[in-house]
Amino acid sequence: MDYVIKNGTVCLEGEHFRADVTVREGKIQALGKAVHNGHEKVIDADGLYVCPGGIDAHTHMALQQSPKYRACDDFYSGGVAAACGGTTTILDHMAFGPAGCSLRYPFEQYKQLAAPCPVDYSFHGVIQHVDDQVLRELGQLIDEGVPSFKAYTTYGYPVGERELMQLLPVIKKHGGLLTVHAESDGITNALRDSLGPQDLQPIGQARTRPNTAEASAVANVLAAARACGDAPVYIVHTSAHESLDQIRLARRQGQRHIYSETCPQYLVLTEDKFRQGGPLEGIKYMLAPPLRKEEDNRALWQALAEGTVQTVATDHCPFTIAEKQENVSDFRQCPGGVSGVEERMPLLFSEGVLKGRLTLEQFVQVTSANVAKIFGLYPRKGTLLPGSDADLVLIDPKGERTFAKENLHTTCGYSPYEGMTVRAMIRLTMLRGEIIAKDNQFCGKRGYGTLLHRSAMKDNLDH
Repeated sequence: MDYVIKNGTVCLEGEHFRADVTVREGKIQALGKAVHNGHEKVIDADGLYVCPGGIDAHTHMALQQSPKYRACDDFYSGGVAAACGGTTTILDHMAFGPAGCSLRYPFEQYKQLAAPCPVDYSFHGVIQHVDDQVLRELGQLIDEGVPSFKAYTTYGYPVGERELMQLLPVIKKHGGLLTVHAESDGITNALRDSLGPQDLQPIGQARTRPNTAEASAVANVLAAARACGDAPVYIVHTSAHESLDQIRLARRQGQRHIYSETCPQYLVLTEDKFRQGGPLEGIKYMLAPPLRKEEDNRALWQALAEGTVQTVATDHCPFTIAEKQENVSDFRQCPGGVSGVEERMPLLFSEGVLKGRLTLEQFVQVTSANVAKIFGLYPRKGTLLPGSDADLVLIDPKGERTFAKENLHTTCGYSPYEGMTVRAMIRLTMLRGEIIAKDNQFCGKRGYGTLLHRSAMKDNLDH
């Protein structure tokens, strides 16, 4: 089916204007006054914003977080939630494989897990250790269309400065990108080990993963990248205002290839959620990094507007209420993660654009265009220019929706944004010229998503 989307306001990363959008054979054919062939279906977008389909650079579908806990959204249910929330592409961070496994090992497993996905997808490789085989595989996988990899500076396989100094030159040489979960392993573990029985309520998560644990790890990662000739690095889920200071300092010192992401939970929620409603409610907000303070919220909004932070992803990794609450007496045993892939786009439009924190252009940049450019998908994705995939979303700025388990598609049974009302409705989501969601109803197909081949990195976002 071909379409003409008429009378809407088309939003690109650099401008917005009123125009028709012509969609033919799954691609954007033209912007401007449509010339009908007579067979197109007309969609009236009067009063609506026509934006590129959202790209979520950070999801964890079907993640086996521990032997006991697996994320409750698989690639199908999570993909349905993405579609209904205006996201047409996800970039999934894979779980660790067996100790000592090859870098390539998780990919075959994840290709099978992702087969039912109804939106387009790709994967970030995961670094568990560094040896000659892993270093060889890095170049091979980048050439095969997987240019990004994730390292953790904490958890079960922490990557230290020595490993970074081995990884970064190879990744830089081949045009890849290292994404990093940056929290100090030493600080967080020392604080957790010092806890007494009276300290194990949910607020303990914030106290044992303080702002300084993140900021110090960010500083170390950026220093290693600088020592490797300004190797490109991408800091995932930036949450602390001190981390922003480290990023700004590094850029002032001449580092150009620093990229940063934050998430909706760090923009609109605070650590007060750990206390409100008692421990059984507070435990639902277990995630890492933890929720921060209002000053961090404000700093992150400012960082988005000025370009210090270039993307907003979700870290979508939900677990059921029962799985969370069975660990209410000891937060350290609780699986970490919350939903967000469905809430991201309307939240950012409502709290960002409609409240004057972001322009329309900045909204497009942080939800789609910048992600596509950083991760090797532009201009196929992230824009509505002629020739790009017809991935688009129609946003109604006069719509209103209150997030509740009854109107969300995640399988976890709750939302961290439960009860929050947004003044933005996703009226329609289109992927490669096919309508996959309309008015919060999924109408796509299981397995319609495709595994995307991504190109090596460009020098910066200015291409």
